[in-house]
Amino acid sequence: MSPPVVTTVAEVRAAVDAARADHLPVSLVPTMGALHEGHAALIRAGTGFVVVSIFVNPTQFGPKEDFAKYPRTLDADRAICAAAGASLIFAPSVDEMYPSNSFTSVEVGTLGDLLCGASRPGHFRGVCTVVLKLFNIVGPDTAHFGAKDYQQARIIGQMVRDLNVPVEVRVEPTVREPDGLALSSRNRYLNAPERAAAPAIYRALQAAHMRAHAGEVDAARLESALHAELSAIPGARVDYARVVDAYTLQPLARLDRPAVAAVAVFVGTTRLIDNVTI
Repeated sequence: MSPPVVTTVAEVRAAVDAARADHLPVSLVPTMGALHEGHAALIRAGTGFVVVSIFVNPTQFGPKEDFAKYPRTLDADRAICAAAGASLIFAPSVDEMYPSNSFTSVEVGTLGDLLCGASRPGHFRGVCTVVLKLFNIVGPDTAHFGAKDYQQARIIGQMVRDLNVPVEVRVEPTVREPDGLALSSRNRYLNAPERAAAPAIYRALQAAHMRAHAGEVDAARLESALHAELSAIPGARVDYARVVDAYTLQPLARLDRPAVAAVAVFVGTTRLIDNVTI
């Protein structure tokens, strides 16, 4: 049975209140729609009353990014939500989420200036603002995010800690295609040759992981080899290829603490991100 779709804050709160009256825990899966198996895995990870938000958030897109063409596929999304066991879909309008004369946003700090934040100024301010609004609207016990978006999950976890938000952030494993390509709503933008080339991103990350576990501790050498392998992908342009501290996201000289190899690569005109922990 397809979960009901509501579009207003009042409707979400009423549904959540009813679930809590039945002593159900509440989980939230924030999405921008264009759902795929990665999102389905997040929905299945939820417990009790699982709310899936579907909202293409304008404040996290830059002026030259793909807000207007971002896929909006509510009918298909409802089918995925139903199959994965969602309880409710919250699909608000922009006006519902950002009423006129909305001025307040979340200041992210240095975590938002690195990696994706360096090439997408203001992106994580928009992400954190909408996620905090969703936390306040739904009031979930748990919220579920994918590990593919490592920086996003790290920043949201920090926001929850710093602002005393009473929600447990759970980061679920990246879901991949059989050839290793991380599932993403933007994969549908790839043409056939680009799709054939894109799995090399994960292979390059796996190679960096193997070099580290074989004893390479110099982060610059790891980054250099990773960048070279990504640059060799047909039709690819590397935005960044970094090995950073897993907590601070700051550059490392040596692998003397938990680290993440994180990349962003344009394959054709489509920007894809991925990472592995080291």
